[in-house]
Order: sequence, then structure tokens, then C-alpha cells
Amino acid sequence: MSEQKKGFIIDRQVFVPAATILLILVAFSAMAPESAGGFFQTIQNTIITYASWYYVLVVAIILVTVTAVTFSRFGDIKLGPDHSEPDYSFLSWFAMLFSAGMGIGLMFFGVAEPVMHFLNPPLGEGGTPAAAAQAMELTFFHWGIHAWSMYAIVALILAYFAYRHDLPLTLRSSLYPLIGDRIYGPIGALIDIFAVLGTVCGVATSLGLGVLQINSGLAYLFDVPVSSTVQIILVVVTTILATISVVLGLDVGIKRLSELNIFLAIALLLGVLMIGPTVYLLQAFVQNTGSYLSELVTKTFNLYTYNPTDWIGGWTIFYWGWWLSWAPFVGLFIARISRGRTIREFVLGAMLGPTLFTLFWMTVFGNSGIDLILNQGVASLGAAVQADSSVALFKFFENFPMSEVLSFIAVIMVMVFFVTSADSGALVVNMLCAYGEDDTPAVQRSIWTVFIGLIAIVLLLAGGLSSLQTAAIASALPFSMALLFAMWGFWKALSQDVKKRDALMMQSNQSFDVSWQDRLGNLLQYPTVRGVEDFQNVVVLPALKSFAEELKQQGLSADVSTVDSNSEARLEVKHGDEVDFIYSVISGEIVLPNEALLGDGSDVSYEAQTYYRAEVHLREGGQDYDVMGWTRDQLIEDVLSQYERHLHFLHLVR
Repeated sequence: MSEQKKGFIIDRQVFVPAATILLILVAFSAMAPESAGGFFQTIQNTIITYASWYYVLVVAIILVTVTAVTFSRFGDIKLGPDHSEPDYSFLSWFAMLFSAGMGIGLMFFGVAEPVMHFLNPPLGEGGTPAAAAQAMELTFFHWGIHAWSMYAIVALILAYFAYRHDLPLTLRSSLYPLIGDRIYGPIGALIDIFAVLGTVCGVATSLGLGVLQINSGLAYLFDVPVSSTVQIILVVVTTILATISVVLGLDVGIKRLSELNIFLAIALLLGVLMIGPTVYLLQAFVQNTGSYLSELVTKTFNLYTYNPTDWIGGWTIFYWGWWLSWAPFVGLFIARISRGRTIREFVLGAMLGPTLFTLFWMTVFGNSGIDLILNQGVASLGAAVQADSSVALFKFFENFPMSEVLSFIAVIMVMVFFVTSADSGALVVNMLCAYGEDDTPAVQRSIWTVFIGLIAIVLLLAGGLSSLQTAAIASALPFSMALLFAMWGFWKALSQDVKKRDALMMQSNQSFDVSWQDRLGNLLQYPTVRGVEDFQNVVVLPALKSFAEELKQQGLSADVSTVDSNSEARLEVKHGDEVDFIYSVISGEIVLPNEALLGDGSDVSYEAQTYYRAEVHLREGGQDYDVMGWTRDQLIEDVLSQYERHLHFLHLVR
């Protein structure tokens, strides 16, 4: 299906249109930044005026859906076959999803947003204790579970269809339950093109705007001038580091950088907590969390209808649009690293974990900033934040001991966060343009980091970054519509999955005429891989072929095949537009039990440490039972029982 040239894997249906549209957008924003900014700003203002209610409703639906999926029976379903295990440890997984999803925002807004809400609240007088409490409620609201639920739903949908139904790990797969194989046509290509545009625009503008904060930090620490030249050098350095990370691959580059960043983030967080008003911050976190939870439903649906204000458009709707516009990128990346986890484990880890860390971060930095202004008379911090939010963090550190050390750690963190955003963004775009493959040549993967860096440089010089950012946020409107359909299809697919599991639990009529002594003897055998392969040839393949022949006589299409030199014997029964039946016997390597259990009849030595089983796998994955030592008739009886359950499942979903 892929078109390859010198190892490159390129989906021309996605790559060519996406690259063309990006060049046009960048040219427009660079050559006429004022016109482009005005055009996209008009679009965004129109959305805020006429579709604020829609954004609020969509985000509420997403949050309710994610919660329902997590705590229902659907939560037990794995993002992959039933026998799959997570590819990454919890710490590495958390570090990568956090760095890609929100890390840089915390550096930029950790002090700035609470202070801005405190000084200019949507309702009431600014600079008061009541305004301080309201500021933290609003900050928690914007950075809490709503944001992570948008990332989580996209990641869930993509990981589920890619790892459990063997569809491409691209955005088009989310529509499979609704349009079927047409995802491989123009409709699917259009969805992936949209994801490419949103990802490149989002990462490029964040990279361009983010160097302003890095430049501010370097100016504070080393008197480096704030200039376009310095900012371009910073983009180049970030691009080079991101390219190296992409070339090294996910398991080395992105993973290690993310682990470094989470370590630095914890160190900086604990440093500010201990140096600052520790007890006050812990009290504030408890109170902020309680206020956030108690006002969650009210704030979710609050459009200030009875107290009209422009505040909601500049803050809440802006954030919802920004999170939605980043959801294809972050969601696809999180999906890529989440294979093998259950839906419940995924949501609790990918939504609640980062949310708690984020809220604690906002408390430590936000409440500390507010405390400096409200209780310690440092009014200059508020003035500095209102004048230039990119310097907020460094002006904040001026009021702490070892401010240079804290600022230096912050600059390193900002740089590494940008590198992880750029390399994970390049990984995602490469997958979207390569049929979901991520093992493409290093040169192909690195092209996108260079391209993103060049876009940031061009728009920095031309002053067109804000217009491209506005365009990316405005793109959230059409994406949200597609996401609603994808969620509907996801729910349908999960419902079928649960029905299939119910069918598999149906009582079998299977009865083997085997003595208990023979069954015990089979349990205490620990065969080698050669023994399992011989069993495949002598028993399994003839049994599957006999079953297939009988099905063909009944007018059904059935095929038997082997994979990897008889390590897998596979029966596949086609059912047209309905779900096909797959029964495989796979050679699986297992760790040996205690030496005392081996007995004298084992054909392996304990030093080998492993033995092999003939494990049954269905379409859903491994079924965790071994058929080694069964007779041909016994195996046919098992295939028949599993096929009976499959037909029962088809009956349930018709």
C-alpha cells in the first residue's frame, strides 16, 4: 500500500496537499502578516461570537464520554490484544505524554495566568483576596481535566483502532466504524491532511513564540540582547537538538529527554515549594482543589450569559480552541506510546495524573506570585506580568534566594520542553504522511523537524507567527465536528467489543474424553520450540485444514496459513461485511516454574530458563491457554467452540 523509494514511505495523498497548503499559509502569513492576522482574527472572533456555546458543549460531551468509558465495562478493554503489555514503564510513559501535552505551557503561564486573573478577574474587583481565590479557580479550570480529556479521547480512539483492530495509527482510523474501508480514500486523506496542518502550525508557532521566553531568560541571566538574531539562533539550536532526538528514535531521544524534563520539573517545583511559603501553599492547594471540584459543573457550562463579558472569549474559549487544535498531535503521540494499557489505566494515568501535577504546579507558582503582590507588596511583579508575560517567571524568581539558579534551571527546562515538542511533533507528522509507520528512515523523520524550524524562522522575521497561531486555533471548529462523529464510532466499536467478550464467556459444550492422569501429564511437560513446531505440523495444521475444508463445503470462505516458520498456524474465516473469525495457535516462550516442578519427564534443562507453549489467539488477542499435547479431535472441538461463540457474537451485533 505504501509507496517506497530508497526506503522512504510516503503517502502522496496526504503529503503533497498538506505541504502545498502549508507553503501557501506560511507565504501568506510571511508576506502579508497584517492582512493574514486580520483575516484569521476575524474568523476567530466570529467563532467566539456565534459558537462559544458550541465549544462549551463539545468540551462537556468529551469530558462526560471519557468518564463514562473509564468507569464502565469498557474500561477493562485493552489498547491492543488481550495479551499485550505496556511498552513503557509508568514513569517513562508519564514523562513523555506530559512533555508533549502541556509541559511548556506551565513554564509560560505558571505565574502569568493566575496573576493576570487576580489583577483583572471576569467579575468583581481585582487585587483582592476574593479575586485571588477566583484566579486560582479559573486557572485550575483552564488547565485541569477538561484539557486532558480532549487529549485523552483522541488518544483513546486512535490507540484502540490501531492496536486492537490493526488499522493505521493515523487520524483517519477514528472514522472506521462510520465509513469502513473508505478511510483509505479521499475522506481519510482529508482527515490526515487536516491533522498535519494543525500539528505543524501549532508546533511551529509555539516554537517561534516560545523562544521569546528563552531569550528573556538568557537576557536576565547573561545580558544576552533580546533580538531577532538571538531568537533565530535559538530556533536553529532547538531544531538541531530535535533532529538529533528524532534520529535517535522514540526509545532513546524523546524518552530520555522527557525523563530529564520531568526530573527538572520536580526539582524546580520542590525548590520553589521549600523556599517559598510552604505551609501557605499546601493549604492553598487543598482549598483550590476543593473549590475547583465544587464548581466544576457550574464553570463547565458558564457562558456569562447574564453577565456579558469579553473575558470568556479571550480566555476559556481561546483555551478550548487551543487544546482542541493540539489534540490531533498530542493525542496521536500519546496513542503511539500507550499500547498494552487498559482504557481505565490509560485514562487514570493520562488524565488524572497530569492534571494533579499541573494543578499542584499552578498552586506553587501561581499562589506564590499572588502572595508576593497581595501580602508582600511586590506590585512590580504584577506590572511586569501585564507588560510582558514572557518575563513573568524570571521576574518571579527575583524574589527568591538563588534566583539565578532557579532561572537557569527554568531556561534549560523551556529549551528541553521545546525540543520534546518539536521532535514529537515531527514524529507525528511523519507518521501521518507515512500510513502510520514510525520506523521510516532517519532522514525522512528529520525532514519535518527542519521544516518546522524553517517555518518558525520565516514567521519570526516577518512577524506572522500570531496569525498562524490564530489559524491553528480556528481550525478547532471543523476538527471538533469530526471528533464528535469519531466518538460516536468509538462508542459503537466498544459496544461490539463488550458483546464479543460476552459471547466468548458463553458456556462451551466442549467435552474431552481424556483421563485426568493424561491431563496432568500434559500440564507437567515443558517442551522446546522445536517440540511446539512439530506439534504444529503434526496436529494443529491438519486439524485447522480439516475444519476449513468442512466450512468450504458449507459455502464459507476459509483459509489456513503459517507464519514465521510454523511458529503460528492460523485459520481465518471470512464473513463478508461482518467481523471475520480468526483462530491461531502460536508458539509462546514462557519462563520456567520452580525447578522442583520440572520432574524427570521434562525435555529441557532448568538452566534454559524458558519453555514453549502452543497458545490459542483469537482476533482479540491471546486467550491464555495452552493446547500442547491435545489430539487433533480435541483441537477441532476447541475451534468449533470458539467459532460457535463468534457466531453468537455476530448474532448479538446484527
